[in-house]
Amino acid sequence: MRSAQRVFNVAILIFAVAALLLPTTVTAASPEYGNNAEVGEYLSINGIEMYYETYGDGEPLVLIHGSGQSIADMSAQISHFAPRYQVIVADSRAHGKSGMTEEQMTYKIMAADWVALIKHLQLPPVRLVGWSDGGNISLEIARTYPDSVDRLAVMGANLSPDRSAVHGWAVDWVTDFSQEIDRQIAAGNNDQNWAALKQQFYLLRELPDMSLAELASIKAPVLVMAGDKDIIREEHTVLIYQTLAKAHLAIFPGETHFTPATDPDLFNATVERFMGGTYHRPESKTFIFGDSGESH
Repeated sequence: MRSAQRVFNVAILIFAVAALLLPTTVTAASPEYGNNAEVGEYLSINGIEMYYETYGDGEPLVLIHGSGQSIADMSAQISHFAPRYQVIVADSRAHGKSGMTEEQMTYKIMAADWVALIKHLQLPPVRLVGWSDGGNISLEIARTYPDSVDRLAVMGANLSPDRSAVHGWAVDWVTDFSQEIDRQIAAGNNDQNWAALKQQFYLLRELPDMSLAELASIKAPVLVMAGDKDIIREEHTVLIYQTLAKAHLAIFPGETHFTPATDPDLFNATVERFMGGTYHRPESKTFIFGDSGESH
């Protein structure tokens, strides 16, 4: 059996890897994303203070980070998209500078937070880019608040937390570290924000629980992305793609769940191509029979 310290070290490694592997294009001259006093603001919503920052002008593009992350983990995306879009980034509840309540957060609650921010900023239907848990939040927004979304790109999203969707080693890790969190809280340890970690790991362990019928109700165009060695099983990513009415699929070769940080050029270029212009779903038969591809 792995020791508690081993489990803790693995958890911290995985939570920190995206930040550690941020690309060299984010230089010291760049704004301190996630801690930028010139643009940072708080919004009181749904019982919390939600911290957010905005950059650039143009059509609104909302970036949603993953579990255990914060605005800073989307630095490579902020720098890339801010020259062309109005980029809105925030710390999800129980993450970064945003607050939390004693009520267990869910993707539905987090989606409501993000939509409240979108409405507060009086934005037209937005483009969403969600990574990991941010992808799950994005799918929930598109399903529950369709009028708020123009299109969305999700990286490493899943519909359930079990072994049908997530590789077994990750399921085991979440279970192990959830138990370690409970031990630390029982011991009164305050060297980490264990209460926030408990809520974050509840999400990883118990949610999401979106059915295929609920997923199929999403009408906005969706770019479904994953690494070919992702935490999410590749067949599950393909299932998400196949269930959506309007979707493109991108499986990044030689990449992992952390592609937005480890290969931001590839990730950003793929997202940018999807976000620009009109959604188009060509068919191979078009090139054989001469029929026009379907467009929306």
